[in-house]
Amino acid sequence: MQVGLEKIVVLGSGGTIAGTAASATDSRDYRAAQKPVVDLLAGLPVPAGCELLSEQVAQIDSKDMDLAVWQKLLQRCLHWLAQPGVRGLVITHGTDTLEETAYLLQTVLAPRKPVVLTCAMRPATALDADGPQNLLDALAVAACEGAQGVVAVSAGRILGPQDVQKVHSWRLDAFSAGEAGDIGRVRHGRIERWRDWPQPVVPQETLLEALLSAVALPRVEIVLSHAAACAATVDALADPAVAERYGAPPLQGLVLAGTGGGTVHRELEAALRRAQAAGVRVLRSTRCADGMLQSRPGDEFPVAPGLSPVKARLALMLELLAP
Repeated sequence: MQVGLEKIVVLGSGGTIAGTAASATDSRDYRAAQKPVVDLLAGLPVPAGCELLSEQVAQIDSKDMDLAVWQKLLQRCLHWLAQPGVRGLVITHGTDTLEETAYLLQTVLAPRKPVVLTCAMRPATALDADGPQNLLDALAVAACEGAQGVVAVSAGRILGPQDVQKVHSWRLDAFSAGEAGDIGRVRHGRIERWRDWPQPVVPQETLLEALLSAVALPRVEIVLSHAAACAATVDALADPAVAERYGAPPLQGLVLAGTGGGTVHRELEAALRRAQAAGVRVLRSTRCADGMLQSRPGDEFPVAPGLSPVKARLALMLELLAP
């Protein structure tokens, strides 16, 4: 390490960005989370005035993200963010659950330094791999003067933690911030910022402690409202005998991915009332990719303003976990 240089710490967690395939022309049949993060950084230029450190926190396909990996990421983020010589962090992550990790980290850490999640839609061995450019762009954001908070960087786009969603199954530009819009873009290593960086609110220290010491997260499930819905789905989820039969913890919360403005099929509505009467917390979101729900007086089921169903689920789990 050179004296006087600020450090950007890159934490590897696996994903397609670290994936490998048998052929360089194969971008579909590959194994995620194979290459160590140090290999992903090899040969990449380093932002001026900075040096890179790297650490392998996990090596998973992000579809399998779980509490244990989140706890490790939080612990390592806490460690490195506290170091005065560290300018920012970059986390290599799979695309499938990146939006959930981004929301979780911002909610409980609220960092004043940048924490940049990046990813890839093609494996590292592909001739047209997108990971190196995404990683290079993420480093540029982490080194940017004034950058703060958790953001996602992919296909040149800088996206906020509350708004980022994966919206395409194979396109390189697979993420969107919807109507909220991008925070900015990275063009040829330069940052063009259009919106404010995520604001550093007061960190939720008691929640963070509870999350780091938790053996399991509160059980919260997502229910999708759709035509010809059946109430049995909700009734089975809320039935303690069903949970016991399958060795699952009792249900504590339900998130409704409602139609349109968060509306719910009448069969599901009756079942949700029964679940709520039995002590299950119910939170309402929408299955629409765009458009934010707004609370109204007399709402039977509270709204998760501006949150997708998966983030509403995280919000409710954290609320239930909070001391």
